[in-house]
Amino acid sequence: MATSLGSNTYNRQNWEDSTKEKYGKECKICARPFTVFRWCPGVRMRFKKTEVCQTCSKMKNVCQTCLLDLEYGLPIQVRDTGLSIKDDVPKSDVNKEYYTQNMEREIQNSDGTRPVGLLGKAPSSSDMLLKLARTTPYYKRNRPHICSFWVKGECKRGEECPYRHEKPTDPDDPLADQNIKDRYYGINDPVADKLLKRASAMPRLDPPEDKTITTLYIGGLGENVTDSELRNHFYQFGEIRTITLVQRQQCAFIQFATRPAAELAAEKSFNKLIVNGRRLTVKWGRSQAAKGKEPKDGYSEMGTRLEPVPGLPAALPPPPVLEEESTANYFNLDPSSSPAVLNLSLPPPPGLPNPPPPGFGPPMFHPMGPPPPPPMGLRPPGHIHYPSQDPQRMGAHAATRHGD
Repeated sequence: MATSLGSNTYNRQNWEDSTKEKYGKECKICARPFTVFRWCPGVRMRFKKTEVCQTCSKMKNVCQTCLLDLEYGLPIQVRDTGLSIKDDVPKSDVNKEYYTQNMEREIQNSDGTRPVGLLGKAPSSSDMLLKLARTTPYYKRNRPHICSFWVKGECKRGEECPYRHEKPTDPDDPLADQNIKDRYYGINDPVADKLLKRASAMPRLDPPEDKTITTLYIGGLGENVTDSELRNHFYQFGEIRTITLVQRQQCAFIQFATRPAAELAAEKSFNKLIVNGRRLTVKWGRSQAAKGKEPKDGYSEMGTRLEPVPGLPAALPPPPVLEEESTANYFNLDPSSSPAVLNLSLPPPPGLPNPPPPGFGPPMFHPMGPPPPPPMGLRPPGHIHYPSQDPQRMGAHAATRHGD
């Protein structure tokens, strides 16, 4: 029991000695011996070890095991492309040893907070790197290797096998051919090529042609984003004229005083604006002319067809017909003429005597006469009725008898 307790105490106090081996391997880059660390990241994971020395890793600011950038978690080729850095590490043995000694001296004289060499003189950030940067751990690289016996169909361990029983990667796949030296020097890296193609296909926010647009649309605010938080982020790009929050739609409209300020804010915030842990959507606002356009023929201004609203009729019913117009249509009369004359080209309504055929005298008024004009409250707006237009007046009957 005491021996077990003593061994546990020894392991706790000297845990680092149990995972490292002094001068156990030579660096894959500079070929100098260095202290190798080997450890297991978790249960049913493969053991990992350092591949390059600390000097080579500090020269490139990369991990000693996976050779990914420590700030963005990206391959060296992607990092150098985003920062416009050209590799200056020599390839020959003599020049490489001389260069490494000079970099060791520079690393010792530095405070250790910033990279050395060309990387220390490069810009601090890049839009492409911020878009491609990995923000969560990638545990797939810790998985065990594929069991070669299972691939041949000869593995007899079953679930107790510490290796993966999966189909191996296609040999023709570019990702299957990776070299540590190529990854370190930033050349011929298939993973970097894949990420660079993804960066070229990522959406961009182009400024609109209308120079009068100075408004940005901010979407996905949630319920906790306030006016002051948006102002604290966007005031650095220029003078803000107004900020309009729409809580129901969880969006905001930020109008800048000048167009250059709006373009700078859109460029610096597109796909990079995070407030209260939420990634917000940044788009350009629409012009006033585009807002006033009405959809025509069932299509919106963007060219998409408008779907009918369920529960509503496809077409509006016809407007109600006034009494005077309905009577005129029933007798086929012209309500605008004075006096109203019967059109003999159509048959009379049922129940009324037939009028004389054409050519047997002047047209006669119908015996029953047209209906009286509607009251003042039922007349259509703008229509004025004059008493002289009433065919029942005495003058109208006298004119009819005189015509006979």
